[in-house]
Amino acid sequence: MKTNNILISQSLNRDSNTPYIKLSKNKNVNIDFRSFIEVKGASSIEVRKQKIKFSDFTVLLFISKKSIDHYFRLAESMRFKVPISMKYICQTKSIAYYLQKYIVFRKRKIHIGNKSFKDILPYIKKHYKEKFLLPSSDILKPEIPDILNKQNIFWKRVILYKTASSNLSDLNLKHVYYDILVFFNPAEIKSLFDNFPNFDQNNIKIATFGKNTLNAAYKAGLKIDIQVPTPEFPSMVMALEKFIKK
Repeated sequence: MKTNNILISQSLNRDSNTPYIKLSKNKNVNIDFRSFIEVKGASSIEVRKQKIKFSDFTVLLFISKKSIDHYFRLAESMRFKVPISMKYICQTKSIAYYLQKYIVFRKRKIHIGNKSFKDILPYIKKHYKEKFLLPSSDILKPEIPDILNKQNIFWKRVILYKTASSNLSDLNLKHVYYDILVFFNPAEIKSLFDNFPNFDQNNIKIATFGKNTLNAAYKAGLKIDIQVPTPEFPSMVMALEKFIKK
């Protein structure tokens, strides 16, 4: 069966040179982008209810770009001036480079991991006497607190934003047929069934990125046709291209 229409459950950044556009042109398939989730920032009152004072911490653990945005947004609203002495540990290079939106690198102590959370453990162990703050959303991979709890450190998590299901009432999956639905996190799977409780997969193929998304899809009763990443297909675009060729 030929693949004609693909739905990516994330919004398209018009300024980015996304490889999905190239895939669409090269394989003559229609690819739509629609965010299944939306982010709602926490207020300063909600932060205080968590009994968190930004001034108590000396190291920030950043695992996403959104956590950076919301940390500095709330720091400003709470009139907390982030000191030059603050240390930063970023999970990836892209997260660290994004940090330049708010601070000057040459005046700060910044450590950068490679890919996974475990990659930044050496830097955490190096500063074990410090107090660590982990800004995050309400959804956090369970292995992250498990890893931190095994270290002999003082750390706290603060929820600075929450993920909610988008209103997809205008997206009628019964009449707008997609050959493949692509998901990147468990919240998008939840949004699918929040919006379409009686969703019937039928012949629709499901593609998932990451172990947690895969598990959420299985628990929801979906049949998974494309799993990423794998040694053969480290990216979703590569996996989709191979699937379309088949």
